Amino acid sequence: MDLLIFKESLSQAQPPADCPVLLQALWYDAKGDWDKAHDIAQSREGTRDYDRLHAYLHRKEGDQWNAGYWYRRARAEMPTVSLEKEWEELVAYFSH
Repeated sequence: MDLLIFKESLSQAQPPADCPVLLQALWYDAKGDWDKAHDIAQSREGTRDYDRLHAYLHRKEGDQWNAGYWYRRARAEMPTVSLEKEWEELVAYFSH
């Protein structure tokens, strides 16, 4: 899904119907529903992309220790970019 179209969908009450579940999590996160996004991340714990999402969510929450744990599980480095940039990068990555 194109980033601009995805961002435009944030004006809606629900994520787009054809939106993959990892993008749904990022949609809920952008709408301020961290818990719903976190529930999705936990739903397939041990799956690399879900663990990567989980890492981002804990980084956003401000729990750097827990975020570091999930980045390691996802075999990813903790980003040095802003949370907004990481969110955009994840949208692009999960759209593939």
